[in-house]
Amino acid sequence: MSDALDATPYDALLLLSFGGPEGPDDVVPFLENVTRGRGIPKERLKEVGQHYFLFGGVSPINDQNRALLDALRKDFADHGLDLPIHWGNRNWAPYLTDTLREMVAAGHRRILVLATSAYASYSGCRQYRENLADSLAELEAEGLELPKIDKLRHYFNHEGFVEPMIEGVLQSLADLPEDVRDGAHLAFSTHSIPTASADTSGPVEDHGEGGAYVEQHLEVAQLIADAVRERTGVDHPWQLVYQSRSGAPHIPWLEPDICDHLEERHAAGAPAVVIAPIGFVSDHMEVLYDLDTEAKAKAEELGLPMRRSATVGADPRFAAAIRDLVLERASVERGEEVTPCALGALGASHNVCPVGCCPARAPRPAAAGVDSPYV
Repeated sequence: MSDALDATPYDALLLLSFGGPEGPDDVVPFLENVTRGRGIPKERLKEVGQHYFLFGGVSPINDQNRALLDALRKDFADHGLDLPIHWGNRNWAPYLTDTLREMVAAGHRRILVLATSAYASYSGCRQYRENLADSLAELEAEGLELPKIDKLRHYFNHEGFVEPMIEGVLQSLADLPEDVRDGAHLAFSTHSIPTASADTSGPVEDHGEGGAYVEQHLEVAQLIADAVRERTGVDHPWQLVYQSRSGAPHIPWLEPDICDHLEERHAAGAPAVVIAPIGFVSDHMEVLYDLDTEAKAKAEELGLPMRRSATVGADPRFAAAIRDLVLERASVERGEEVTPCALGALGASHNVCPVGCCPARAPRPAAAGVDSPYV
C-alpha cells in the first residue's frame, strides 16, 4: 500500500463514535439519548448516572476521540494522504446527523466511516449502520443530496491495533512485583452483551455459540498471549472475561464477570492478574469505572496484585493502521488487487456487511451493507 496514498473514490473520512457527557448537566440527557424508546424513568437514569458523577459528570470518550482525530490528521498529513476527517457521535454532540449535514454542505459525496468498535456485534456495528441510515433519512427529508457511505471493515486483528495492546500487557507485567510476575494470570476483558446477541454476531455462517463476537475476541487474546510468551519466555494462563453488564437479571449475558473472575483466580491461587481491556479502543467510562474502580477495589479486597494494561487510544500505530485500512478499501473500490493486513487465523473481515449480519431484534434500515436502502 506504500505506493498508493490515494483515497479515491473517497473524499472524506468520518470518525463515528458513541459520545458521552461533558459535564454534570449533560449526564441525564445523554442517558436519555442512549436509552430512548426503552421507557426508563428519569430517576433510574439518575441512579445509573452515578458512575459519571463520580468523575465530575464527564466521560473521557470525547477527549479521547479528539486525541484520535489529531493522531489521524497528523499521520495522514505526514504520509501525504489528502483526506479530510470529520467526527460525529451516536448519543452526544457533535451529533452524527449534524456532522453529515455539514459534510454534504462541504461537498463530500463518498464518505468512508471509521467506527470506534473493532469487533462484530449488533451494538458495535449494525447499530452504527442503523444510525447512519437514520441520519441519511433525515437529510433526504430535508431535500439534500445524499452521499454514498461505506464503513471500514473490523480491525480487531490488524497489527496496528494488536501490537499496542501486546506492549501494554508487557508493561503491566513488568510493573508487577518480581516474585509474582511470572505466575500472573492474564484476564482479557470486553463488554458483556446478551448471549442471544453474541450468538448471532457476524455473518450468518459465523452464527452459533458466541458467534463472531466471542471468536474474534478469543483470536486477539490468543495473539497477545502468544506474543507475550515469545517475548518473555513465560507462558501465562489467560481467559476471556466480561464487564459492564447492564441488562435485566433474567436475560443471559456473556460471563464470567471480571470481579467474579478475580475471586475465582484468587481462590485458585493465582499470585497476580493483569487485566487487558481488549474490547475497548480507548479508556472510556466502562474502563475507568468497571476496571479502574470496581475491579481494582475487588483486587485490593482480595489482596491480589492487579495491573490494568493500556487501551490502544491514539497510539500512532493505530493511526497508521487506519490509514492502511482507508487505502486498502479505496483500492478495493477502484477494482485493484489488495492483500489485507490481518493477523491470526480468522483473516480479514468482510468489507460490506452481508444480509443477516448481526441482526437487530426488530428489523430496521441500515446503511453501508448489502441490504442498505442507500446505495
